[in-house]
Amino acid sequence: MSDKLRILIVDDDQRMARTLKDILTVKGHEAVVAHSGHEALEKMAETHFDCLLSDIKMPGINGVELFRAVRKTRPDLPVVLMTAYAHDELIKDGLEEGILAVLAKPLDINALLGFFAALRKEKSIVIVDDDPVFCKTLGDILQARGFVVNEIVQPAGIVDKIQPDSLVVLLDMKLNGLSGLDVLKEIRERCPSLPVIMATGYREETTQSIEAALKIGAYTCIYKPFQIEELLQLLAEINRQKLARILGRTIKKK
Repeated sequence: MSDKLRILIVDDDQRMARTLKDILTVKGHEAVVAHSGHEALEKMAETHFDCLLSDIKMPGINGVELFRAVRKTRPDLPVVLMTAYAHDELIKDGLEEGILAVLAKPLDINALLGFFAALRKEKSIVIVDDDPVFCKTLGDILQARGFVVNEIVQPAGIVDKIQPDSLVVLLDMKLNGLSGLDVLKEIRERCPSLPVIMATGYREETTQSIEAALKIGAYTCIYKPFQIEELLQLLAEINRQKLARILGRTIKKK
């Protein structure tokens, strides 16, 4: 993703929208303003945006309704809503349906800028597997989908090669002379919050190890051969949880 984000700001309060646009422009982003849900949809039909930042209470299409309309064509688009009102049923529905967070006005600008910084950061994935063909094949697929991939096929010094700010580690349960469970324990000591997905082609053989891995904080376990679309959905969910936490919201794992 480019260092410059293209952000659509939707707010019928023209002063608020202008102020946000000025702040984001100064910080190096490209901000576009719409003053209604209808205008926002028109602009989205013409331009690709990296994020939608919308007020909730607006005449015509409200923020949640706008999110629902956008989701039909851009289900991957991060959506953050703003409100000057207390939480109500509308907000609750939006959060349950996939809105990243609802921010209270006046906005915490530092938190918002931190969110945008994380949003434009490249999504890095570490694949730890002693099968170089598997690593290369999966790595090429993920790179084609926009991820930065670090492939580790040699068991020696695995943890030293993992960056703590990676999005996720995909860790095989059985490595050459090394247990994936032991590697996970090391990762947990150094990077307690780094999501780790365990992978194995030996479902029955590794049942106890998988249970142990989940108990010490593995995100989940997937079984080879796995469907790439399922993996991509899993990665998207992990990224969504990460972004939501920056905005002060915890999303429970599905």
